[in-house]
Amino acid sequence: MNALRAFEAAARLQSFSRAADELHVTPAAISHQVKSLEESLGVQLFKRLPNGLELTRAGRSCLPKLREGFDRLAEAMAQLLSGHAPGTLSVEAAPTFATKWLAPRLHRFAAAHPGLDVQIHASTRLIDASPDAAPEAWSNADVSIRFGGGNYAELRTEKLLEVSVTPMCGMRLLEGERPLREPADLREHVLIQDNIDSDDGRPLWQVWLEGAGVENVDLARGLRFNHAVLALEAAADGLGVALGMPQIAAFDLASGRLVAPFAFRLPLTAAYYVATPGDRRDRPEVAAFRDWILSEAARGAPAAAGG
Repeated sequence: MNALRAFEAAARLQSFSRAADELHVTPAAISHQVKSLEESLGVQLFKRLPNGLELTRAGRSCLPKLREGFDRLAEAMAQLLSGHAPGTLSVEAAPTFATKWLAPRLHRFAAAHPGLDVQIHASTRLIDASPDAAPEAWSNADVSIRFGGGNYAELRTEKLLEVSVTPMCGMRLLEGERPLREPADLREHVLIQDNIDSDDGRPLWQVWLEGAGVENVDLARGLRFNHAVLALEAAADGLGVALGMPQIAAFDLASGRLVAPFAFRLPLTAAYYVATPGDRRDRPEVAAFRDWILSEAARGAPAAAGG
């Protein structure tokens, strides 16, 4: 672990001496740790040049995942150290839900509980791969907002939102050279895809197009993102048309940043659920957040931005 951290710091800072300053050791210690790691792995991670360091291909390829690993370790330790302290509430949610649904509403909960320190963690592991998957039940968070089938062992689970999908885009696609007026017009536009498939494993776009009666659309072309929130942002920026959940993108739709030009919405069997561990479900902070988020969902979509 020390050798990996020495390599990550040296690669990030492009210097053994600066890495040594950051880790409070000597440059010789950093050099020794990196050399030991290279010998252990059997690969060269750095080219030692007269004017500094240069990562090899092997070093460049492993660095992003190594950084991600250290970030995840830091997040885990932060949760362990502060997640259950008095006056704190840790909430874990899928990235799209956290960004598009929760963040615009969270000010109301904060105003009602000014002394509560709310910590929001976005995680894709809260998205079930399929209805038949065995989702991970345990989470260190006080409250988890999960997207899936709702069968989470050892968690108190309540349905928060039923959702559907429909095409969404920026306003200018409705009025451009190839105006988007009816579903068949999608053949002339870039389709943006994300990491959510239908219940039977088919691309969600394919299922929506079949439901709308549209044929001969090439799903092999277009843009692909690994997060739905990135797909929606690309659509809002005018890069194409994304399938989005009106229930989640309500603020973008209300502001006109996104438009949903077609009436047909494809309902999904998966839904969003509020899940709390059994040993924390009766904490006052947890109960207050659970009651608040369920009431927010019952309010429905905003009439205007910021509503």
